[in-house]
Amino acid sequence: MKKTKKNSIWGGRMQQDVSNILQAVNSSIDIDKRLFQEDIAGSIAHCTMLAKQKIIDKKKSQKIIKGLKKIETEILNNKFKFQIKNEDIHLNIEKRLFEIIGLDAGYLHTARSRNDQVTTDFKLWVKKSSKEIQYLIKNLIKEFVRLAEKNTSTIMPGFTHLKNAQPVLFAHYLLAYVEMFKRDYQKFQNTINNLNQNPLGSGALAGTSYNIDRHFTSKALGFKEPTSNSIDSVADRDYAIEFLFASSLCAMHLSRLAEEIIIWNSDLVNLINIEDSMLTGSSMMPQKKNPDSAELIRGKTGKIYGNLNSLLITMKGLPLSYFKDMQEDKAGVFDTFDTLSINLKLACQLIKGIKPNKDNMYKAAQAGYTTATDFADYLVKKGMSFREAYKKSAQLVNIAEKQKKRLDELDFKTVEQIDKSIKNDVMKIFDLKYSINQKKSYGGTGTKSVLQMLKKVKKEFK
Repeated sequence: MKKTKKNSIWGGRMQQDVSNILQAVNSSIDIDKRLFQEDIAGSIAHCTMLAKQKIIDKKKSQKIIKGLKKIETEILNNKFKFQIKNEDIHLNIEKRLFEIIGLDAGYLHTARSRNDQVTTDFKLWVKKSSKEIQYLIKNLIKEFVRLAEKNTSTIMPGFTHLKNAQPVLFAHYLLAYVEMFKRDYQKFQNTINNLNQNPLGSGALAGTSYNIDRHFTSKALGFKEPTSNSIDSVADRDYAIEFLFASSLCAMHLSRLAEEIIIWNSDLVNLINIEDSMLTGSSMMPQKKNPDSAELIRGKTGKIYGNLNSLLITMKGLPLSYFKDMQEDKAGVFDTFDTLSINLKLACQLIKGIKPNKDNMYKAAQAGYTTATDFADYLVKKGMSFREAYKKSAQLVNIAEKQKKRLDELDFKTVEQIDKSIKNDVMKIFDLKYSINQKKSYGGTGTKSVLQMLKKVKKEFK
């Protein structure tokens, strides 16, 4: 088998060169080069700490930091040559540092291992990326609020089992999705809070004999505090799994939204129109306007679920502490971030371009006897038990169905036959607007409640 040149980083321990196939499988540079800024930030904090603690000379520290900043500039300007033989982002940067400043680069790795280095970098990246996802969720929530504010009097049917249930405000329906994405926003905040301990200084797994200051590097890198156990520090990937879990929940909410949009936009339902910029055509049928943007959101969700499942399976069989299996953590997390970001941006544009077909919504809300529950409630307020009132209301629906009329189209004489307690005031019960505004409970579809919720959300997500 063809061999490569010896990798000097292993200090001559290996008696044979690394095989080409192992080098290809072992290298992760094509994936983890995304961590270059986090890796350089971690190295600068570590190097500064080593000098502060007089573990290395201050001049050497300054020289190393200057070299690291030069490398960062090279990468940002696409002048850095990543090499597969150097395996990962950490060794690629270290090798280049040797080229720039010479043997003094060797002092940088004092009191640390790639094990604590990589998890520190990855934590920093997950923290930054969680904030970016929060920003996109916030933008989506704002678009929901804008659309809801335009539709505080637009009436539509609310559904259970995809059957017309009760009339609701379109604004109220939209705010239901806001609640979902508010929870997603908080889950990413929880991810940030839960990972906010610094593993740097844990070494390979046992800590270090050097007099390092882990509180200093924690503060420098924006962590709340250092991790408390060196073994767990390098073995932990909970933060990556938590990021994937929060992403999967968010993707699920986006997929439900996409499915709803697809149904509403269908010719059969026709409750909304979508602006042309978010639609595509057919290669054969010239009349088609297809909601591909929503379908892609729905379709990409499965990939995000797969990434979560993949990392859970990888981690479930690993004893403590570090194993090369854990190198597989980043590809799925990076892919999930990219996919979820695109889905959130697509959803934002979709919501921005939605126009409700208000007449169709109102007509749909009139169908299906959606005020039957209001009639039952009316009878309860006259002193009847709800179960008895439920039966009476069902009788009225049966009568309307036989007459092929809506409840609001029945005459009073027909309605009053149901029970002697019924008075003339019963007829307003069947009016959709009246029905909605009677829902005065906190969080209900009543206009006052919806306006209250809109105000609350706008204050939370300025």
